[in-house]
Amino acid sequence: MTTDPLVPADFTVPRELLAPEFRLEPLGEQHNASDHAAWTGSIEHIRATPGFVGRSWPPVEGMAPERNLADLRRHAADFAARTGFTYTVLEPAGAEVIGCVYIYPDREEPSAVSVSSWVRADHAHLDAPLHRAVSDWLADWPLGPIRYAER
Repeated sequence: MTTDPLVPADFTVPRELLAPEFRLEPLGEQHNASDHAAWTGSIEHIRATPGFVGRSWPPVEGMAPERNLADLRRHAADFAARTGFTYTVLEPAGAEVIGCVYIYPDREEPSAVSVSSWVRADHAHLDAPLHRAVSDWLADWPLGPIRYAER
């Protein structure tokens, strides 16, 4: 991954996205238990989600909560450095993690941005609404071409 900021210094990175069915906030250590439960309970579903098909994450065998916490810390550090942005998807009025959104430089074309998102299997009906909401939201960000698998 690049160490260059993904957005200009004068751009204020949003701290939330509110929608009727969910809300997004930056992923952090405080989400570890709920995040870990969310993705480990939906591995097969996530691996079948556009943007995750054929990838190594999530690992079929899962991972220890401590390793998940290390991943959350890495994502939070990327957010702080503005080199990538990971948002947790939460229930509208609670703290339960129901998905995640990743905004990072594209690995094949660094001037482009790769966006991926997943929702828990029991919230699969939110996959398309999340895609629409994030796509609309990112249209106002100063980003290069966006690569986000269609739903």
